[in-house]
Amino acid sequence: MSLKHMGPGLLGLIALWQAVVWLVGVPRYILPAPLQVAAALARQPEFLLRNGLITLSEILVGLACGTLLGFAAALSMAAFPRLGRLAWPMLLVLQALPVFVLAPILVLWFGFGMASKAVMATIIIFFPVASAFADGLRRTDPVLLDAAALTEASHWQVLRHIRLPLALPALVSGLRVAAPLAPIGAVVGEWVGASAGLGFVMVQANARMQTDTVFAAMALLAVMTLLLRAAVDRLTAPLAPWAPEFEHRPVNFISRRIKS
Repeated sequence: MSLKHMGPGLLGLIALWQAVVWLVGVPRYILPAPLQVAAALARQPEFLLRNGLITLSEILVGLACGTLLGFAAALSMAAFPRLGRLAWPMLLVLQALPVFVLAPILVLWFGFGMASKAVMATIIIFFPVASAFADGLRRTDPVLLDAAALTEASHWQVLRHIRLPLALPALVSGLRVAAPLAPIGAVVGEWVGASAGLGFVMVQANARMQTDTVFAAMALLAVMTLLLRAAVDRLTAPLAPWAPEFEHRPVNFISRRIKS
């Protein structure tokens, strides 16, 4: 869903929020109205923008590292099946650990700076990308693999020219799921220990009962998440342009990929 299609729904949600605050008379320190959140944004734009850029840098580093590591891990497990059988259970155990458990340890290991937050975002990104891509590599149509065997293609040729291209849509799906999760890792790390960033702003403002500032930081984080998802959609769209045509010409596709 594009940002253009989400606009009416977001405007309707904001209008409903404003109406509820007006009608119910919720105290400002419990639930500020959208206009009060906008006033908080206008009151300290440089402060929020500076901390927002810090959080954004942590998110982008985590997204890049998590994507590369997830891609490499899934491809390695497909290329070396024995390695996959050994590594996959360990990855599942690590994935089962809550991020809130890992955050204090990562802050202890990597400090209060950007590194611990980027590592946290990397971990959160890694598992959706690795699992989705590995699943795509495993689920190659057996009919296509049998057809490739008739051409006497090697294991590496099949992986490179058939399994890898056919798994790209799964990789794209994993990235689309992972991109909105990246801010969680960065912000959780900032909650546990940081000297800057939107998570740090939220903790400090919440301690002072400045709920409008907390919501202003949340609004910035939401905007960054939407833009990040839109950017991922735009950048990943050309990865598998052949996908809609593939169903009609499977054997020709295999022969063309192996002979190239």
